[in-house]
Amino acid sequence: MEDADLQRRLEDMERKIDHIFSSVEKTRTYFLSVLVVSAIAFVLPLIGLMFAVPSFLSTYSNASGL
Repeated sequence: MEDADLQRRLEDMERKIDHIFSSVEKTRTYFLSVLVVSAIAFVLPLIGLMFAVPSFLSTYSNASGL
């Protein structure tokens, strides 16, 4: 009788651990996607500024007569 109860409890624990593992994998995927999107949102404006700032400075220096 005790072996059957122990086996049932072990199966319940295994099911719970599998559920926790799937939840952790979803969370890991979510954090990874947020990290990638954040990096892209930070890097793309920097690349744009590499082209915009020299153009702005050129226009400004031409307008001011320097």
